[in-house]
Amino acid sequence: MQKSIDYGNLMHRAMRGLIEEVLRGVERDGLPGDHHFFITFDTRHPDARLADWLRDRYPEEMTVVMQHWFEDLRVDRAGFSVTLNFGDAPEPLYIPFDAIRTFVDPSVEFGLRFETQEISAEEDEAEDAETGEDEDDTAPRHDAEVVSLDQWRK
Repeated sequence: MQKSIDYGNLMHRAMRGLIEEVLRGVERDGLPGDHHFFITFDTRHPDARLADWLRDRYPEEMTVVMQHWFEDLRVDRAGFSVTLNFGDAPEPLYIPFDAIRTFVDPSVEFGLRFETQEISAEEDEAEDAETGEDEDDTAPRHDAEVVSLDQWRK
């Protein structure tokens, strides 16, 4: 029996579902009105796909903007692919939802930030021993919070 409710992971899944739903709407209908997104993601995520020159330039994280020019947006359960313009050169990307660190729509002052808590194998085993759980999940744990939008205000 579970000793506590893991609100952090539940919130992470719910917010990931929100981003998926928003992007599915954009995939289907395009961006409405003044909406646009700043999406920061972990370029080291094993399922992130981007050109080598982009990975070299952004070895840890990268922020992309979906606003005026983007194409081939395709959303699946694990993430989304999109082609964006980098210096007049179109580049395809695949961004897993689990790689997203921030998702911001400044047009409506909405933002999400996903905090990653890396837990070492020893800490994880000690936690499992305390809770009596035996998880084989080696993925980092995530907590989620609402982002302050001050840095994106005009």
